[in-house]
Order: sequence, then structure tokens, then C-alpha cells
Amino acid sequence: MAVLALDTSASVTVAVLSDDGARLAERDAPERRRHAESLAPLVEEALAAAGVARTDLSAVAVGTGPAPFTGLRVGLVTARALGFALGIPVLGVPSVDVIAAQAVSDLGLAPDDEVLVATDARRREVYWAHYRVVAHEGPHAVPVLATLAGPDVGAAATLVDSLGGTARLAVVGEGGALYADVLDLDQDAPLVPDAAVLARLALARRAAGVHQPSEPLYLRRPDVHESAARKRAIGPTPEAASR
Repeated sequence: MAVLALDTSASVTVAVLSDDGARLAERDAPERRRHAESLAPLVEEALAAAGVARTDLSAVAVGTGPAPFTGLRVGLVTARALGFALGIPVLGVPSVDVIAAQAVSDLGLAPDDEVLVATDARRREVYWAHYRVVAHEGPHAVPVLATLAGPDVGAAATLVDSLGGTARLAVVGEGGALYADVLDLDQDAPLVPDAAVLARLALARRAAGVHQPSEPLYLRRPDVHESAARKRAIGPTPEAASR
């Protein structure tokens, strides 16, 4: 049996792992505006490369954001559709948790070090979450982290000051690269989620009995929404005029 993992909170990333967390195949696309067109072919390519049929899947793990509405929902809808069709669980993992876990390994962080994940929320804001490293490695070879604050959304310019001082604060994620003037991005910091790490986090949390909802973390209203009904400016309605 195997696990399919996908994330569309930033770029599109797909991975297939065995149930014990071994990476079997991975596919990525940098496209940020065509998630719907990119995701399905990448899923098929990854499954074929791994030699795994859809019916061999035991779960689908999916990144839940936070992220802008349009891209994020593509991954969530796809994961839920696959889970429903195959009768397997859909395991949601916040995408910011994934980047934080990557940071521990990529940057060699130690217990009690802290991680600030900042991703692009547009409007000169970032989606962010703040973590403390509990253990460098736990079940399924993923670090154990405690969430100190977030996920939330806000202006990059005021973020670091609001967190207070810490001996070691690693800043990671695309938000750090976009707002380097106010966020001190760590060298070699991970910028986007790795689907393989997402899958391992989902497996570790499933083994621990952690509830993993697949509800999206939008944190604010979509940029595009229906307009309010237009009001008549002058004159009675035809029905009123005939009375």
C-alpha cells in the first residue's frame, strides 16, 4: 500500500510514498496560475513512476494552507474526490507545518530553536506560523514541533517585532524572500512545501491518533466574490405601478 500526497498552496507538488514513509516518486511544477491544469497530470506521472495503481493507495495527504483561495482549493477538491472514489481517508496537514519541518532538517536546527514560516498572502501581507523545535527527529523521520502562534495573516513589516526576542529564530518560506527588507530569511531556507515531507507528517500524525481535517485554512475572504444585489435608483417596479 502507498500514500499519495499533494499540495497546491504555492507551486504544485505531488509525491507517492510507501506506508512506512519511503519516497517512491515525486513530481513538481512551478506554475502558480494554472494549478488545475498541472495537478492531474502530475498525479498520474507520479503514480506511474512509483508503479502504484490508485487502488493501491491507503490514504491521500493534502496541504491545507493557509494560502489564497483559488490555488488551494484545487488540491483539496482533488484529494477529497480521490478519497471518496477510492474509499480511503484524506489527511489534511497545514502547509506551513510542512515548511517548518523541512527547516529543521535543511538548516540543522536543534531543540528549543524557533522557526517562523512566512508565505505569500499578497496585498503586502504574509501567512505565518511560529514554532519551537521539540525534537530533531520523531516517528517517520520528521521533526516534532510545538506551535507557538498562528497560523495567521498580517503585514510582514510588523511580524518579527510582534514575536519577541529569541536566541535562534529561523525565518523560512517565500514570504521571507519577498519581504527580505523586513524578514531576515535564513540562507538555504526552504520556500515551499515538499509533498514527501507532507506525507510523512500525515503518517506520523495518523499513527499518533491525531485528527487531520481537510478543511482549508483561508484566513480571509476570497479576493473575488459576488457583488451585492443592485438596488433600483428611481421609479417604482412595474408591479407597483400597475396597482
